[in-house]
Amino acid sequence: MAWISILSGLFFVVSLAAIPLIIARLPENYFVKPKRLSPRTENPRPLSATALVALKNVIGLLLVFAGILMLVLPGQGLITILIGLSLSNFPGKYRLERALVSKPAVFNGLNWIRRKSGKPPLQPPHRDNTTSTYLKSKR
Repeated sequence: MAWISILSGLFFVVSLAAIPLIIARLPENYFVKPKRLSPRTENPRPLSATALVALKNVIGLLLVFAGILMLVLPGQGLITILIGLSLSNFPGKYRLERALVSKPAVFNGLNWIRRKSGKPPLQPPHRDNTTSTYLKSKR
């Protein structure tokens, strides 16, 4: 039980440090495009891109499982699950991200973190059928 507490505390500290760094490193136009290209089309080395995506998904899946365990054990379960989901690739992920960022509270919070980091604000996602269709299908 002690190692689980230490591990959950470590996840909490790492997430507190990593989340603002990740948000600050996002390009300003990260949410502008209606669709995201796959890493295989953006990278001239498809084998290394595939290996990197596979590694990210394995780490993301492990974090999701660890977060689920932390929901019933001591730890920051929800934060760990969110970090795991952000690392994973799954169908509809970009639409979900855009739908969440379209909410003013979330968008303003992200830009507040960027302002504290000395980075220019994110450009808002353009209203399109992708975001509105996603939101309608989830209601």
